[in-house]
Amino acid sequence: MQCESSEPSKTWLGTGISELCKGKGRWSFSVNPINISKYHAVLFNLPVTLKEPPKPHRSSDPHHWDDDHVHMPYSEKSLFPITENGKDVIKLRWDIIRENLSKPISNTSELDAAIRSYNSSLPKFTALHHFLEEVAEEEESEYFFTNILPKIIKLALKLPELIPGSLPLLKKGHNRSVSLSQLQIASLLANGFLCTFPWRKEVACTYPGVNFVRLFSAHDRPERQTCVDEKLKCIVHYFKRVTSTSPVGVVTFERKFIPKSSMPRWDTLRNNIANSKVYINSSGTIEDDGLGFLQVDFANRNVGGGVLGYGCVQEEIRFIICPELIVSRLFVEQLGDQEAVIVTGVERFSNYSGYGESFQWKGNVIDDTPHDEYGRRRTSICIIDATHFNKPKDQFHPSAMLRELNKAYVGFHSREKVNLAPVATGNWGCGAFRGNSSLKTVLQLMACCAAERDMVYYSFGNEELRDEFYEMYLFLINNNIIISQLWRFLSGFVSTGAPEKNLYPFIQQAYFDSKKQPSIKSFFFPKKEVTVKNVLSSKKFQDKPSTSSSKVKSSKSDSELKMEEGYDSYEDVIPATPPSFKLKKKVKKDPQLTNEEILERLPKANVADLIDEIDGGIINNGKERVNEETLLSSIDKLSRKNKNSKSSEDMDIDLLFSK
Repeated sequence: MQCESSEPSKTWLGTGISELCKGKGRWSFSVNPINISKYHAVLFNLPVTLKEPPKPHRSSDPHHWDDDHVHMPYSEKSLFPITENGKDVIKLRWDIIRENLSKPISNTSELDAAIRSYNSSLPKFTALHHFLEEVAEEEESEYFFTNILPKIIKLALKLPELIPGSLPLLKKGHNRSVSLSQLQIASLLANGFLCTFPWRKEVACTYPGVNFVRLFSAHDRPERQTCVDEKLKCIVHYFKRVTSTSPVGVVTFERKFIPKSSMPRWDTLRNNIANSKVYINSSGTIEDDGLGFLQVDFANRNVGGGVLGYGCVQEEIRFIICPELIVSRLFVEQLGDQEAVIVTGVERFSNYSGYGESFQWKGNVIDDTPHDEYGRRRTSICIIDATHFNKPKDQFHPSAMLRELNKAYVGFHSREKVNLAPVATGNWGCGAFRGNSSLKTVLQLMACCAAERDMVYYSFGNEELRDEFYEMYLFLINNNIIISQLWRFLSGFVSTGAPEKNLYPFIQQAYFDSKKQPSIKSFFFPKKEVTVKNVLSSKKFQDKPSTSSSKVKSSKSDSELKMEEGYDSYEDVIPATPPSFKLKKKVKKDPQLTNEEILERLPKANVADLIDEIDGGIINNGKERVNEETLLSSIDKLSRKNKNSKSSEDMDIDLLFSK
């Protein structure tokens, strides 16, 4: 008896990964370089050897306490009021931090008290107490206080040594980058874990911060209590790793901004959708299977979202398994509509399962992603925030679609012009933000095409979306649809009032309808019946010089002629019920008038109204023409003749009207 194959069924459609990589592998795509400039702050010395952590760069004039740089807790301007010997005094915050963290800390109460000594007005650390006293085993809790926590404190107190220079803020409306070593990031996060960064009321709404206060106190929602505990496991595991063996790589954070005036004109963009290849898989995830590609983070406008709180969906999970991403919350200001952040080089430390309330830490991960020539792992993450829609129907309005298109384009666009990695993405903004997955697939495809990238799409188990999106993609490429056409189709959907699920069928029908629309040319001169002789004898061509040949040459190529013949403008469509009007007398040409003045004096008449007037109201010497055919009836008779024949004169008409 022959055994059946146990090979798993194919879960993907489109172009294979190997072909997308052009047979060179996932790590062959171009990377943005690290170039020290006023737009790119590099806080370590180049080159990076990967044999040891790179040496910190020492600035000649460091800024630790101004509006353009991170306020460092060790700054001489970082002060804190305390009561000493019965008197209120102001001391350097860093002195208080070193003094209280250098004391023995053996339980959560002592850790809580140490943190409050230099950071007042904090909520109760109920989640931290619950995790270390009830979730962790007794020996695990003891190991944390005797081994891991002292190393975290030591790493945090090395901050002035590891980052002696200035850490710039990546502000709104500016293209700026900052590169940090992994060890520098670990020290910043250790300070965040110990809540040493001063709270600044004036920037609290736009810079989310890295102090772990909200995570330590996230205990008011019982349904999220488990996932908060699991996130704390990921954090503790990260610190166990980086304090045992110092990481040697570097990470770049790039804020990208494109003003509206420099955005693509989606209504005129002629990029063919077929230029971008597509791979769609109902299985797999972006972080597991999108290796080597530009991986999209479904972000909140405050980067990281609820990673240091109750949040535990796509963005928060990515930040918690790659904790180096969390440090971006310290210096990346809230994202605007034309902005994105690209992070290159982060390392993954944890495995996981589940999503949301079912999230669980699943142990250690050894990230074997290769490094680029600058010492960064070849992991690039595109942080773009989708719009939250209270009313899902609103997302189909052109203004809402334009915002999403521009946002995706900023994230996908690159200064590099060749060998760009595909975009690995999925149902962007389709969860709590209530986005429509069918619409987001098309918008992201358009952004990929405009940015000249291929697309790798993970539908997160949705096989129906995978199949429908691929069928839609095949329709677009088989009909050579360009971006401007697709934008026009999308813009018309909201006016129909059709259900959201009908978006793909509507696009297809809109394309077919656009091909059926009659133009002025096809209405007056059906190609298969009108001859050159008739046209040349018409009023329109009486003043044109005659030619000895019936052939009329065109300076345009065959491809241009075909393009014009296939173009149907909605502006060319004759209204079905034109208003009635009376014919006005012709304006005689005054040789002294300019062409523009003549046009202004001509009667403003609709072509269809003229036809109706000719057909029904022409008077000849006071008598109606009763025996002559009307213009419309003649055209109708012409259109009924054999459509399979085409004379050489008909070909001339095509050339004539293509001018």
